[in-house]
Amino acid sequence: MGAMTFQYTKTDTHYVQYYSEGAWEEGMLINDDFLKMPAMATVLHYGQEAFEGLKAFRRKDGKVQIFRPYENAKRFQLSCGYLLMPEVEIEAFVQAVIKTVKANLKYVPPYGSGGALYIRPYMIGVGQTLAPMPSSRYLFGVIVTPVGALFKGALKPVDLLVSDYDRVAPQGTGQYKIGGNYAASLFAQHLARQKGYDDCLFLDPATHKKIEEVGAANFFGITKDNIYISPNSPSILKSITNMSLKYLAETSLRMKISSDDIDIDALDHLVEAGACGTAAVITPIRSLCHQEKVHVFPTQDEAGPVTQKLYKLLTGIQTGDVADPDHWTTLVE
Repeated sequence: MGAMTFQYTKTDTHYVQYYSEGAWEEGMLINDDFLKMPAMATVLHYGQEAFEGLKAFRRKDGKVQIFRPYENAKRFQLSCGYLLMPEVEIEAFVQAVIKTVKANLKYVPPYGSGGALYIRPYMIGVGQTLAPMPSSRYLFGVIVTPVGALFKGALKPVDLLVSDYDRVAPQGTGQYKIGGNYAASLFAQHLARQKGYDDCLFLDPATHKKIEEVGAANFFGITKDNIYISPNSPSILKSITNMSLKYLAETSLRMKISSDDIDIDALDHLVEAGACGTAAVITPIRSLCHQEKVHVFPTQDEAGPVTQKLYKLLTGIQTGDVADPDHWTTLVE
C-alpha cells in the first residue's frame, strides 16, 4: 500500500445509488471510481452537493470498527434537507457505509499504524436543468480510501492567521456539510499558507470579533478554570469529533463544558487551544496572528496536558483500546 498520507488512493469498489421519479433505486457496489453525468447536472452549476467524512479502524484483535456512523447519518440528512435533496434513511446510510467498508477490508491500515480507512459518503444532483432549481435525479455514493495522519507528527502545534474573509454568511450554510462552504474557504487558506502559516482561522461573519472555525475544523480551548470551551453558532459546522471530545471532557476528565463566545481580542483565559475534526482528530494551536498582533498560547511548542488526554481517549475508543462509552463504534462483521 506504500506510505500513507491524507491523499486519495483508489480502492476496489465504491457504492452508488440513484434517486429518480420520487424513489430510491437499488444501491450497488461498482469498481469504477469515475461518474458519468449530464454537463448540465445541478451539482456542476448550482452546487447541489452534500457530503460526510468518517473513519473505520483496525483493532488489536484484527477486527474493523467504524466510528459514530449514526451521527454522520443524522448530519447528512440535515445537509441534504437544506439543499432540497432527498433523505437517506439513517439505517440505509449506515448499511451503505458498512457494505462499502466490508468490500474494501484489505485497505484498512493495520492496528498501531496511525492510519484508518477514510469514508466519504456524498450526494449530488445529477439531473439536468438550465434553471437554478433542485434536480429531479440524485446520486448517493460512498467512497473509501486508506489514509495516514492529516498532519505529519501527531499533536504538533500549528500557527494560524486570522482571516479577513468570511467562510459563510450569518444564518447561511455554515452548519451544513456542503461543498460550497469548503470552496469559500480555499482562498483564505491559500493566503495564510502563502504567508507561512499552517492554516487560517475564521471569525464570525456578523461582527468579525468572535472565533468560529479553523479552516475546515472546529475550534476549542481549555480555560484557566479547567473548562472546555467551544463556540456555538448557526455558522459553525456541528463537528462529531467536537461532540465526542465534549462528552469525554465532561465524563472522563470531570470538566465543565461551555459554548460561550470567544473574543479574538481576549484570549488570556485560555491555557490550551486546538482544532478538531475527523481528518486530524486534534491539532493543537500554538499561536494566532490577528491584525499583525500574535497571541501565543502558554503551551507553545507542545500539546497541553488536557489536549493530550483527550486525544488519547478519543483515538483509544476509535481503535478499540478504550471502552466504548455509548455505542459509538459499529463493528464490521
